[in-house]
Amino acid sequence: MIDLKSVSAGYGELQILHDVSINVQQGEIVALVGANGAGKSTLIKTITGLLPISSGEIVFNNVSIKNIKPHNVIRHGISLAPEGRRLFPYMTVLENLEVGAYIEKSGESVQKNLDWVFSIFPKLRERKKQFAGTFSGGEQQMLTIGRALMCRPKFLILDEPSLGLAPMIVNEVFDIIQLLLKEAVTIFLVEQNVRRCLEIANRAYVLENGRIVMSGNSLELLENENVKKAYLGI
Repeated sequence: MIDLKSVSAGYGELQILHDVSINVQQGEIVALVGANGAGKSTLIKTITGLLPISSGEIVFNNVSIKNIKPHNVIRHGISLAPEGRRLFPYMTVLENLEVGAYIEKSGESVQKNLDWVFSIFPKLRERKKQFAGTFSGGEQQMLTIGRALMCRPKFLILDEPSLGLAPMIVNEVFDIIQLLLKEAVTIFLVEQNVRRCLEIANRAYVLENGRIVMSGNSLELLENENVKKAYLGI
C-alpha cells in the first residue's frame, strides 16, 4: 500500500524527520504514536504533499508520490482527516461534505459517495442542513472523517481524532475507525491516546525526536515496559 523509505524532512535548515521508514499494508490499521513535538505532524505533511522531503522515497501502490502536489496525492487515493477538525462552521453539513468531493468530476459520483458517507454516519444525513459550527466536538469529528471519505480514499490518515473529546465519544470514534476497515479503507492512525489506539491497531510505530525508535505488533507494544513508562504512566 504505502512505503516510506528513509524519509528525512524539515523546515529550512531545521531537520525534523531523520531516516523514517514506515510500511502500511492494505487492510491494516497502523498507528503512529509519539509525544508533542516528536514529528508526527511533519510526517503527515510529507505524505500529503504539504512539505517536500529532503531525502528518501514515498511509494503508494507501487507509484512514487515523493514531493507531488497535495491535490494529486488525493487523486492517488490518499485522504486526511486533520487535527482540530478544521470544518467550515458557517457552512452546512452537506456543504462541508461536498467540499471533500472536489476532485470528483460528476454529480453522480458525488451523490454516490455522499450516500456511502451517510450510510456510515446516519446522523449526518438527518442533520445535513445544520451548520457545522453548531455541532458538538464528537459530531464535528464524525463530519471531519466523513468529509475525508468523500473522495473515496483507499488510504485514510486520521490525525489526532480523539483530541479534546469526552471518553465516551472517544470510544465511538474508535468504533467508527474499526468499521472503516470493512469499507475497504486502510487506516494510518496518528494519536497521542496511546493506549486506545494500540488496542485497535494491527501494528504501530513509535516516533521520538523525528526518529522511529520502536515498531511492531500493537498489543506487544502495549505490554512493552518502555512504552508503559513513557506513554501510559505505568
